[in-house]
Amino acid sequence: MSKPVMNVALVCGPDCDMETQAVRASLEYFGARVFTYWIGRPNDFISVLSGEDIYPGTDIIILCFHGDEGSFIMPELGEDVYEAGEPQHDFGPGEIMRFAKLDGKTVIGNGCTLGDPALAKAFLDRGCRTYIGPDDYPDGNAALMFLLRFFYEMIQNSKSVREAYQLARSIDDELFMYQIYESPLS
Repeated sequence: MSKPVMNVALVCGPDCDMETQAVRASLEYFGARVFTYWIGRPNDFISVLSGEDIYPGTDIIILCFHGDEGSFIMPELGEDVYEAGEPQHDFGPGEIMRFAKLDGKTVIGNGCTLGDPALAKAFLDRGCRTYIGPDDYPDGNAALMFLLRFFYEMIQNSKSVREAYQLARSIDDELFMYQIYESPLS
């Protein structure tokens, strides 16, 4: 295997496995090394957000989740299955502020309303260099196409994050809901 062009953490939330598989296959074909994290419980997500379970040298984190009202929809477990202290609800800005430590990372929240300004601010406040996500409810095919074009432009055409974002967003009017938030320090 030749040296990968980038390392990507691909985080799969509940009921997002088809999108995750399509993204992984495409990114690996483009030449990225992809580490997939399957989220079965809130503590799995916390391990990723805290950086505890992220492969060293990861460049970009993709959060393939369903979202609603600016929160990541988490798996619902039986009361007796939750571990002590494990959150039993969806993850919004408060949980990101509590658990995330993503110094210098670019994060894409690729689910409905995950580009909410309050959620993006929480990610930036916890160290993200750049956060991207839709501020409304995109069609699933459009969300997949956004990611594929974004990474194609970065990998194939050596575009910056901002340039790749602009090109991916330009595919059609559906993708104008994707917002980019950048740390003032980047």
